[in-house]
Amino acid sequence: MKKFILILFIAALSLPFTVKAQGCMESTSSTGGPQIIGYIQPEFRASFNGDDALGNTQNDYTFAFRRARIGLTGSIPYDFSYYVMGEFSSFQNGPYLLDAFITYNRLKPWLKVSIGQFKRQFGLELTTPCQDLYTVDRSKIVSEALTPFRDLGLMVSGSTGAKKLFGLQKENILSYAISLTNGTGMNTLDIDRYKDFTGRITFAPYDWISAGASYQYGKKVNADPTVTAADVRSRWGADLSLKKYNFVVQAEYLKATDKGSKLVGGGCGSTPELVAGNFYSNGMYAMVGYSTPWKLMPVVKFETYDPNNDVEDIDAHEYRQSSVIFGLNYYPNDWSRVQLNYFYNTETSSGSDITKYNEFPNDAFILQIQVKLN
Repeated sequence: MKKFILILFIAALSLPFTVKAQGCMESTSSTGGPQIIGYIQPEFRASFNGDDALGNTQNDYTFAFRRARIGLTGSIPYDFSYYVMGEFSSFQNGPYLLDAFITYNRLKPWLKVSIGQFKRQFGLELTTPCQDLYTVDRSKIVSEALTPFRDLGLMVSGSTGAKKLFGLQKENILSYAISLTNGTGMNTLDIDRYKDFTGRITFAPYDWISAGASYQYGKKVNADPTVTAADVRSRWGADLSLKKYNFVVQAEYLKATDKGSKLVGGGCGSTPELVAGNFYSNGMYAMVGYSTPWKLMPVVKFETYDPNNDVEDIDAHEYRQSSVIFGLNYYPNDWSRVQLNYFYNTETSSGSDITKYNEFPNDAFILQIQVKLN
């Protein structure tokens, strides 16, 4: 595995391959000077959890902030740029530093080098900025299997730029991102000598289609001091995006292996829980949306996530979790967005018989309004 990672790392450095920025937002300044960036996402949530064993109503109706982010970005002539973003929503355990990295751009678009704290470049949905998601949040498999989203380390990334390949008249046909990080998450020192490797490559032969593949591998010292073997964490995924005739179609599959322990929960800001054991999980989502002439986009998304392929009906927390999200997005202008999402959630206790559902009362409705600061 060490040789494989080293060979892949060297190969990527030699390729004439810009990928999406590691941060959530791009600078729009024409001078390259400091620019304030950010966005806020207030929302209303209605969780339909039914009644508990004593007949107490568990429904939850509340106003909240999904995210409230403010940052600064800019460039220093002629080779460096910087990006800093903070999360201020108390519902995401804020305030805290979200992103903070410096990028060396002299060799762009073929090669950029970033160091600091940034989002891992894995998969389609995780690399999509939060303010550009077609639903109010990411899929369950992404939120669970890819936590922590952000880490401290070094990243190299780039693309083919304007170079034409395979006879195709399109820019950025191939792009890549490779990082070496602590593996402990954001704002946290490394606790051992191990590092996490994450790699992603995308192929976009035409403007309307893009396909990607991602891989992640890492080790860490087991939380139990009596266990001498290191925990192992690996993920791989594949994704596809189509945009044609006002339709948007996205699909992604992710498979995860955790040996020794795994993190449950986390995602954007929440604290994940460490659970001991070996876990083999997988999941996917598929989404279709249609842009109408009235700035409205209806969206339907199906997602499914099995947190433990080896368990069928022993523990309710191990059930396969599936959701159908019915959404409606309204874009009044380039800086604001209104999203309506209804989550129809089901759980199944059998991997071999998908008709064995457990209908827990846990559907939800979310109304979110987003405004960008730039």
